[in-house]
Parts: sequence; C-alpha cells; structure tokens
Amino acid sequence: MNDSTLASAPQAAAASAADTPKAPLLGLGTPLQVGAMALALAAAGAAALLVNGYFVFVIAGVAMLAICGVGLNLLLGLTGQVSFGHVGFYAIGAYAVAVLTGQAGWSFWAAWPVGALLAAATGALLALPALRVKGPGLAMVTIAFGFIVEHGAVEWRALTGGQNGLMGIAQPALPGVDGGERALALIALVVLALALAAYARISRGPWGAAMRAVRDSETAAASVGIDPLVVKTVAFAFSAALAGLAGGLFAPLQGMVTPGMFSFLQSILFVLVVMIGGAGTVAGPVLGAVVVGVLPELLSSLENLRLLFFGGLLLLVLWVAPGGMAGLLARLWQRARGPRAAPRESAAGGLPPVPAAARRGLAARGLSMVFGGVRAVDDLSFDMPAGAVTSLIGPNGAGKSTVLNMLSGYYRPRAGGRSLGDAALPARGACHSARNGIARTYQTSQLFAGMSAVDNVAIALRRGRLGPLLGIAGFNAPAVRRQALELLAACGYAGDPDASAADLAHVDRRLVEIARALATRPAVLLLDEPAAGLSREDKARLGTLLRGIAASGIAVGLVEHDMSLVMEVSDGIVVIDAGQHLAAGAPAAIRGDPQVRRAYLGEAGALAGQDSTRARKASSEALPEVLGVSALCAGYGAAPVLHDVALQVREGEMVALLGANGAGKSTLMRALSGLHRPVQGGITFDGTDLARLDAEQIAAMGVVLVPEGRQVFPELSVLDNLRLGAFPSGPLPHMEMVRRVEAMMARFPRLRERQHQRAGLLSGGEQQMLAIARALMSRPRVLLLDEPSLGLAPKVIAELFDSLDQLREASISILLVDQMAALALALADRGYVMDEGRVVASGPADQLARDPALAQAYLGGH
Repeated sequence: MNDSTLASAPQAAAASAADTPKAPLLGLGTPLQVGAMALALAAAGAAALLVNGYFVFVIAGVAMLAICGVGLNLLLGLTGQVSFGHVGFYAIGAYAVAVLTGQAGWSFWAAWPVGALLAAATGALLALPALRVKGPGLAMVTIAFGFIVEHGAVEWRALTGGQNGLMGIAQPALPGVDGGERALALIALVVLALALAAYARISRGPWGAAMRAVRDSETAAASVGIDPLVVKTVAFAFSAALAGLAGGLFAPLQGMVTPGMFSFLQSILFVLVVMIGGAGTVAGPVLGAVVVGVLPELLSSLENLRLLFFGGLLLLVLWVAPGGMAGLLARLWQRARGPRAAPRESAAGGLPPVPAAARRGLAARGLSMVFGGVRAVDDLSFDMPAGAVTSLIGPNGAGKSTVLNMLSGYYRPRAGGRSLGDAALPARGACHSARNGIARTYQTSQLFAGMSAVDNVAIALRRGRLGPLLGIAGFNAPAVRRQALELLAACGYAGDPDASAADLAHVDRRLVEIARALATRPAVLLLDEPAAGLSREDKARLGTLLRGIAASGIAVGLVEHDMSLVMEVSDGIVVIDAGQHLAAGAPAAIRGDPQVRRAYLGEAGALAGQDSTRARKASSEALPEVLGVSALCAGYGAAPVLHDVALQVREGEMVALLGANGAGKSTLMRALSGLHRPVQGGITFDGTDLARLDAEQIAAMGVVLVPEGRQVFPELSVLDNLRLGAFPSGPLPHMEMVRRVEAMMARFPRLRERQHQRAGLLSGGEQQMLAIARALMSRPRVLLLDEPSLGLAPKVIAELFDSLDQLREASISILLVDQMAALALALADRGYVMDEGRVVASGPADQLARDPALAQAYLGGH
C-alpha cells in the first residue's frame, strides 16, 4: 500500500474523521488551557516588576525549577526514562556562564546559550551508554553522572575554583527594568513560557507520540520503524538543554557558584517537581515547581520543623493524587463535563490493493540460530510469496518464534539470511526491517497503552520518519487522521478511535495492532498467534481479514496454533521441528503427512515400558475419585479460555490432558493449583472445594504443580531446591528431611551427583528431574505435570517418562499435560483432549490414541 491508495479507502471512515475533535490551538492545547497558562505567567511577570527583592528571588527560583521540570517531564513523563542526575546538567550551565563571563570576558547573552549547548551535548553523550540500561540501572548511571560533575567541580580548581567556587558573576540587564534580579526573573519566565510551548508541541506531534511508544514498548516501537535509541537520545539532549538554560540563569541570580549548590538533593527536587505536578502533563511542572519552591518559604516560621511538615505534605499530595496535581485537576474537569458522546460507527471497507510493481515476497535462505550452544534453528529455507498466506507451524519448542524474530530483524541469524523480493535484506535491526517493508504483530498484544487507538495507527504511518522536533502536522494533520481511521475501519475495528489502547477489549487490541502494522505500508505482514484468546466468531472474522490482506497483494506470514484457522486461511504451510524443515505444501497435504503427525503426536515406541502400562489400571473405573472438575470456566480479563471443562482423576491413576497450544491446558493446570482463579464451576479434592483456596493451601493439602518450564530456583543448589520442596509439609524433623531427600536421590540418581551444584547450571533434563523431585518432597497425593518433555532430547524424554511410570508404585495420582501425545497416552490410563478451551474427547488411553478427534485437535480438519 502507498499513500495514494490509502486515500481511496471507504468514505464512511472519512466521515468519522470529520467528527473527531478539532486540533489544539497551534498544537499548544485548548484555547482555555493556553489562556490560563498565559495569564498565570503574565501575573508572575507583573509581580516580578512590583514586589520586593525577596519575592523576586522566589519567583525566579520557582521559574528555574519549572524550566528544569519541563525538561525532565519530557524525559520522565513522555519517554519513561528516570534521571536522578539532572543537577549535573544544571551545574554545567551555571559553571559555563560563570567561567565564560568571569574568566573569558564574554557577555551573559553569549555565554548562556553556550552553557545550554554544552549541557545538551553532554546529555546526548550520556544517553548513548545510559539508555542501554533500564530501571534501577539507568537511575544509578544518572546518579553517578551527577556525582562526577559535583566532584569534578571540586577537583578542577584552575577552572572552577574548587570548593570556594566562582564569585562576582554579573547579572544581565533588560531595558526599562530596574535591577538584575528582576531581569533574571522576567528572563526565566519567558524561557519557561517558551519551554512549555515547545513541550506542548512536541508532546502533541510525532516526536511525542514516538516517545510514548518507546515508553510503552520499545519492541513494538521498533516494529513500526521508530529507533528507540534515537528517540531517547533526543529526549535526553532536549531535557539536558533546558536544565543547562536554567543553570545559566541560576549562576547570576546567586552571584556565585560552588559545588555544594549542586548536590544530589537538588536532583531529587527536580524529580519531585515532575511527580507532584503530574508527569506527562503540560502544566504539571509549573504546579510542581510552585509547591516545591514556595511551600518551604511559607513554612519558614516553623524553623526546624518545616522540613518535617514539607515532607508530610508532599507525601499527602502523592497519596491523594498519584497522577500529580495536574492529573487530579484533569480528572475533576472530566467528571464535571460528564461522559463523552458515543462515536458514530463507520462502515468497514476492504483494503486497497498494492500495485503489482510494489508486491514483494519474503524468502528465508539457510537461517540458523544458536542460543547458548543450543541450535534453535538449523539451515532453514522457505518462501512467503506475495499475495498469499503462508503459515509456519510446528510442535511446541520447534523454533517458530525464533524464525519470526529473524525474519522481522529482531535476531541476527548465526548463518543464512533473507531476501525481500529480488534483493537481499541485511540484518540491521527491527527498525530497519520495518522501514523496508516488513511489519509484525505479537503473540501478546503490544499496543502503546498510553495512546489512543487512532494514535497507535497514526504514528505507524510515519514509518519512523518523525520530521522536525516541534512539528505537529505529520501526526495531527486531517489527512493523517483520516488514513488512520480508514485502516481501523478496514480491519473491522468499530469502537471509539479515541479510546485508550489500555482499555480496549482483547479482540479490539488484536484488530488495532494489525491496523498499526498495515499503517507502515508493508510488503510482508508477520503475525504471531493473532487468534490467541479469541472466540470462534472472532477467529472467523480474523480469517476473513487475513485473506483480505493477502488478496490486496501483501505476503502474510502466520504463526498460529489454532490448526482449524491455519488450514482454512493458508495457501501454503511450512512445518518445522526442532528448528529444521520438516515439510511444506498445501493444507490438505500437510494434514495427511505422516512426518507431521509424528512431530505433533509423538511416537509411543520411544517408551520402554509401554507394554506393561495398559494392564495396570484396567479396572480404574472402580477406584475412588481424588480430583474432580465440573463445569469449570476461566479466562484472563474479558477473554474466556476454559468453557465448561469437566474431568476427573481417580486414585493412583495417570490421566493425560492433550491438545494443541492455546487449547487451555496450562490455564486449567493453573486453576487446579490455585494460581489462577476460575470464574465459575467446581474443583474438588477428596470432597473439599478448592475453587476459592490459595495456591499454598492447595499445595499443603496435597495437590502440587510442576509448572511448564521447570522453574527451579537457579541460584540455589540442587539440595536446597529439594529441601524447599518439603515446605508444604510444614516443619520436618531433621531425620525425616534426610529420608525424603535420600528417597529423591535414589529415584533420580543424577541429582545425587549434582546435589551441591547450582540448579541453574543443570541441563534441561536434569532441571526437569529436579522440578519433579522437588514436588515429590511434600508427599503429594495428586501431581500436576505441565509439559515435562518440553525442550528435551528424545533419549532424555524416554528416560523421564520411564521415571514417571515408576511413580505409580507410590500410588500418586498424576494429571499429565505433554506435547508428545503418543508417549503420554502410552503411559496414561485415561485421557482427555481439549480444543479451544473445551473437552472434545475422552476415554481410555488406548482408545483415545486411535480417536480422530486427537489428530483433529492438533492438525485441524474435520
């Protein structure tokens, strides 16, 4: 798609665009907001001309705090980067003015912008290493920077005067203004007004949207062509420049600068200005600066108690208004206005066709990827032709997500490459791939939660080319908003385009994410499990949408575990197993391929003890029920996962729970163990209702989960992991603990050899054995095993399943979820097959192994 073709989308969506609110006044806000801010600044300017010198000093100090707050607000409120070292940039601006005016003989007006430029350049340089870390790491880097500047000023005596500092800094003069302090106050207020205007335009333009996108999801931002490092560096440099400007005014206001003026406490005050006022709001830094700058002065009569009262009032403000004072005022204003009128729905239209000359397919050539010595993908080649849906399928752990990440540029392959059309596409990152025509959605939706649905799409239309820093036309222009609304309508989104992405229903999040990907005008669209969590009706609409996208000329690459959807929408299917090419062809051929069936269902012959298994519980129906589930419904938020599930596990038997990925098996296991609460239905253990008990209570009763992925405690030794496994049994005598540990060592001899080794250094098979042994330490009556064979070699799987067979001797009831269906059924007494959160087949294991419903659940079809 290109800009001209997008403009031809349905007129109904364009009509919806006409109903959207008018653009803010010059990009600064509504006329009321602009007027209120201008009036407040004008009043402060008038006061600076009329009041005595002390109050002039306070006004100038508050304005300088606000200027720093505006800069930090851009970094913290928009980009989500925390800096506790902004006092360093403040000091650079102050010392630059002091040195250049006092030692070099420059005028203030020449030295002041130089200080700001030095601060901005230092901020950009600091951003390059600092912004590659996140959270506490970034905070520590910025704190270290502040200390470096402070102590550098102490040690560099020849330039900075050391501890004594620099004195006698001349104050600038303004025509008709009596006194340097009044002039500085007026200059500070003018700079504050310009800083607020710049912040408002940035926040409402493409750069502000890009900053919010990076804050919410760097991964998704890169997938629409935004370079997170560039965006964060620009934000850091702009923020540092404003701190440098404020510092350049601070030096002549004080008449001197010393290192003690730029302590860590000053950086904390800058952060408080933003947090109290309201991060991400235009007026927030001004309100915060008034509180932080004026409140201590009002409490000055309390002498030593004033800091205590100041701290208490700050805590009260943060408690009452966690979104800051500006956020609280905005909520009150919204409440007074009442609810917004419901938007008029626009008719959905088809996607415009991609010109034939612009259609390009994607080809993978010899892709290989290694993680820590494990070859996740090995010499994989296949094609995704333009105008067709090509699905990439395979059992759990086959390497599908790794392939998708290499194709979309997130991973650099160890060997091989990719080509888009006739040209090779080098691996230069996801941002480069997005700008060259590869779009991507994610298994877990990664919308920009702090933006509206239409803004999510509008920023993607830029493909990372954001234009001037203060420009807003490329984001708020009517043509841009119209194109975004047309794409939302074409993808079937019928909700409020101005609704926050964080508040959207699950299906709407999927549709908006696809619309956002299409906004980059891609040649290739890669989708990672787009149907996860959708209802059958929504899946049907998704299938129609995917076919429509392919019909427009885009190459669609689909990774999906709903085999019915895959078989319905795919023109071609590529099957991989253990990172290697297994089969390729049309859906009908793939469904009947013996190799594909073995990859999904496994081979029972790998289990040594399978012949004796069948006879063990031939009369299991006479055994009492130990775990029962009836009419169980559960889900995540508004997305239902389990629908009226019913099953039972009898005493001493092993029950296999089978189904494709996304069928709801892990959700059921989490519900049984108390880690996820069901919406309705019953779970009973020996007649006791478990549905409202906590996970630790359920484990203490004897129902213990071995979770998917092992989840051993990697920093603890094997022995300590085992000892912790006995925790549900309560305090144990020393000898009893020794006996239980010895029993586990005897059952899993490898653990004895590695008992003092860190669990994180064990192999995958050894970690799985440790996870099972840890669960057995509490002497459970029911053992819930979730995917114990995941990621293990065939020989290790056979050894593990043999050890599970031996657990029958301990009369433990086992509910087993495993991707190797044939192996699980060879070991189990009975089984259940799940599909889309429902039990679709059940019965004795030998009969279930021949039931067509089993293959249908994994491979689709009828």
